[in-house]
Amino acid sequence: MNDTPSASQIPIPTHFNSDQVGRVWRVPYQDRLHEARAWAQQHDIPAASKDTLRTCLLLVDVQNTFCIPDYELFVGGRSGNGAVEDNVRLCEFIYRNLPHITKIACTLDTHTVMQIFHEIFWIDAAGEHPVPLQTLITQDDIETGKWRVNPEIVGNLMKNANQYVWFKEYGEHYVKTLTSDGKYPLTIWPYHAMLGGIGHAIVSAVDEACFFYAIARNSQTHYELKGRNPLTENYSVLRPEVLHNAEGKPIAQKNSGFLETLLEYDRVIIAGQAKSHCVAWTVSDLLEEIQQTDPMLAKKIYLMEDLTSPVVVPGIVDYTDSANAAFAQFSEAGMHIVQSTEPIESWE
Repeated sequence: MNDTPSASQIPIPTHFNSDQVGRVWRVPYQDRLHEARAWAQQHDIPAASKDTLRTCLLLVDVQNTFCIPDYELFVGGRSGNGAVEDNVRLCEFIYRNLPHITKIACTLDTHTVMQIFHEIFWIDAAGEHPVPLQTLITQDDIETGKWRVNPEIVGNLMKNANQYVWFKEYGEHYVKTLTSDGKYPLTIWPYHAMLGGIGHAIVSAVDEACFFYAIARNSQTHYELKGRNPLTENYSVLRPEVLHNAEGKPIAQKNSGFLETLLEYDRVIIAGQAKSHCVAWTVSDLLEEIQQTDPMLAKKIYLMEDLTSPVVVPGIVDYTDSANAAFAQFSEAGMHIVQSTEPIESWE
């Protein structure tokens, strides 16, 4: 292990204001640049390249669209303010553990208008679109003709605008595949994490912490985009929900490169949103790959239980129990469930 100060010896910089975590604002990068350099010198924080125990902090979809109240898919959890509370603790964790984090990697849910989980993709017999968050498209819905693929968007997504028959059959295949794989039914989500929009950006306070970290440790923050394929959901950063069309031909592929990158580290710490969806799916796919390679690798994965919250829409859905069950399974497989307030040195 690198000879660095204890996490308890690194205070939180004075610029951090927990009251700002639930807001969007401009990060004063140039100011933070000078402060971070001085901070590293003051606290004898070495460059990340000198680490002998290499740790990656993987932040799943810590974006405005999920983490800022009143944005499209704010993850409130049962407390109603979950993602904000998580990100206060996340920023504090980053600042306190600067000497112990070798790399920060951020996944970015990334969408455009015409995707299979958006309302414009589907219509009913009257030509109406499904209502976001209130519509789950099931195999029975497909078989009874309640919902079908919208023919008006074919020309935007296919090389040949006359390919509606293939397009329609693919929509049916997609929903059936989700059902047979035991996944959630196809959820129609509000437009969120739109590429080029403010919801797509990393939460300002977290972005500030990542920038401060990058300068203090001379370690470039990595950004991994996911979710751009119009023909499949992509909760996990490691693979989309559906990989093949009805004929067995690939429509997407696993993110093998990023998987290999993660497993090169001695320790991978995972936090972000939402515990019930993108975090759970990412960890599940990571575990599947680990078990196929070497089950002992699960021991290098640390799940930050107090830095993630489940999707809860009062009166509609509450995924808290399923998220907790997933984390229990991950723990049984050898992964560690930890709290951000625990000294990172005590994890070993």
